[in-house]
Amino acid sequence: MSEAITMSSSRPKQRIYAHLAEIASALGHPHRLELLELIAQGERSVEELAERSGLSIANTSRHLQILRRARLAEPRREGKRMLYSLISDSEVITLLGSLGRVGERNVAEVERIISSYFRARDALEPVSRDTLLERLHGGSVTLLDVRPADEFAQGHLPGAINIPLAELDAALARLPKDTAVIAYCRGPYCVLSYEAVAALRLKGREAYRLEEGYPEWKAAGLPVEA
Repeated sequence: MSEAITMSSSRPKQRIYAHLAEIASALGHPHRLELLELIAQGERSVEELAERSGLSIANTSRHLQILRRARLAEPRREGKRMLYSLISDSEVITLLGSLGRVGERNVAEVERIISSYFRARDALEPVSRDTLLERLHGGSVTLLDVRPADEFAQGHLPGAINIPLAELDAALARLPKDTAVIAYCRGPYCVLSYEAVAALRLKGREAYRLEEGYPEWKAAGLPVEA
């Protein structure tokens, strides 16, 4: 009798684990992780996601279907276009952040890439969101969003100036010279802010990188503008 009870009580757990394994499987591809990062910037069409990720439309659509089945992203039809957004933004962003922290701590190759590429461009400690809030309140910094203009239009940190990385050199005059610049982009592994900070320092500007990106800021419940 006790064995039957034990077997019966284990089945709900196994069913839950089966569904969690489906989510883990959906996350188990670099293209799908990148697509989630792109969708986290705001609702995007399949065609836009294909262009930003460098994938074919067919391949992008296939990966999005897997994310949809795992209830990580959901589509919305607009005319002939299919637009995708995250389901439960904060939970998905938190999940991706946890995955990154585990990778940085436990996978030697992840740490090597961070050291050889990211830290080589910015050896200084990044600015935390709490520090940024303090400095914004004091008016002592200029906040720079280096994502593409359409991503900025979907949502950005309050008071941020949008200068996409490719336009930074030509638009340098738009940045006040008497304050430090704090740059941010799509997330902790987005190279745009690292490249922007390196370029600004070469021009003699005081520049720092925000520790996280726009999705993490929004997921934390902090105010955003659109």
